[in-house]
Amino acid sequence: MQRKTMTAQEIANYIGVSTDTIYTMVKQKQIPHVRIRRRIFFSKETIDKWMKDQEENSYEAI
Repeated sequence: MQRKTMTAQEIANYIGVSTDTIYTMVKQKQIPHVRIRRRIFFSKETIDKWMKDQEENSYEAI
């Protein structure tokens, strides 16, 4: 069975930011995530969609 979630460290590496940045974004509810007790998880599919939406929104501002 393949995992469907990624950790904060894995997501940080995946999108090229620091783990601290990921935790700050989670705290400020700027990135989609799921919290299970004290653990924070991210769906790669959801993050990919979120990244695409962020990219599209950046062009709308221009």
